[in-house]
Amino acid sequence: MARSTPALASINFWTLLIPPVAGGIIGYFTNDLAITMLFRPYTPRYIGGKQLPFTPGLIPRNQERLARRIADAILGSLLTPEELQNLARRLLQVQRVKAVIYWLLETSITQIKEQSEQRSAQVLANILRDFFGGALPRLIKVWSRREDFLEPQLNQLFDQVLVELQLSDEQAEKLANWLLAVMLPPDRLRLAIIDFLTDRTINILDQELRQHTSGTYWVMANLVGVRNTLIRLREYCLNEREACNRRLNDLIQALALRQRLVEALQNISLQSLPLGTVRELRQLFRQTVRTYIQEQGFGVIEAVSQTVDWEGISLSILRRLRESASLAASLEVVSDELALVLDRYLERDLELMIERAIPILDLDRVIVDRVKATSPENLELAIQGIVRSELQAIVRLGGILGFLIGLVQAGFLYWQARP
Repeated sequence: MARSTPALASINFWTLLIPPVAGGIIGYFTNDLAITMLFRPYTPRYIGGKQLPFTPGLIPRNQERLARRIADAILGSLLTPEELQNLARRLLQVQRVKAVIYWLLETSITQIKEQSEQRSAQVLANILRDFFGGALPRLIKVWSRREDFLEPQLNQLFDQVLVELQLSDEQAEKLANWLLAVMLPPDRLRLAIIDFLTDRTINILDQELRQHTSGTYWVMANLVGVRNTLIRLREYCLNEREACNRRLNDLIQALALRQRLVEALQNISLQSLPLGTVRELRQLFRQTVRTYIQEQGFGVIEAVSQTVDWEGISLSILRRLRESASLAASLEVVSDELALVLDRYLERDLELMIERAIPILDLDRVIVDRVKATSPENLELAIQGIVRSELQAIVRLGGILGFLIGLVQAGFLYWQARP
């Protein structure tokens, strides 16, 4: 049997086993310590008033710079304007927008139904009062300065109502009775005659008849004259009030003034006027309405608004909303239309909206502040939760590499011990 050399005899099993085992242990725990030092200690450590190196850990010490790098990486490659636009398009698809609008409308109606009726009515009444008492009059006053203010509506009203307006027999009789009772009673006619027959009017009438009459009328006007007759008529109206009123009433009855007024009112119609006159009247009607609104419309609407029972109207509206079946049925149509309108608007202006929204959102500052506000413990847990298996693999790899290096060293010792 061959005898082993002294050098080879000095190499035993433990001498060859210790290097790979020690290398594996050192590699494993060295990598584990390095990974731990990324996060810990969380705060600085001091000895004798001096801060120890590598405290705090690498990530807590550079947390602000890490936050800035994370924000730059996210906004530079992940949340670019193009990606935000694509994200917005996916989120704002027509069906999603329609569902959101439908939910909002349905929620609003449900809220109105569940709220106190009196409270909801007061809120709605205040809105209506502010609108009709303040905003609407100012808007109408501004709109009335335009030349085409309500032009189609007023023209249609004039053409379809005023031009074709003709009083019925009953309406003409009532209007004629009102005129005779209020506008043309005997006492008012008597006073009108007195006011008309002034000395100056009597002299003018007398001179005109003397100068412009001929034949028998000229003889009567120049020999007899009308001056004395008109003076006596005026004195009769002044001195014999009751008798004059009776004579005027008899005259109205004798002349059948009531029937004449009825016939005249029945024959009043703008259709009998020339076309040019009708056009002028229509323009005058529109201008009159416009001027009236400019000068007095604000006060009229405001005064009417103060007299309206807005709370009663609001209660009626709310009750109608609660009982309306068509309102619930129309939610689908309304939400569909609004979604289409919003989709067309976003299709045209989405890029501009994103460009304006990015500076307003200040996403980089949000990311930086959020990372800075995260405690080192939570930051470690977050990172460990994401790459725990990868970090553990690095630790194992360190042990494997240490074991291999120790194995190479053991092989080298064995090779050196050979003769």
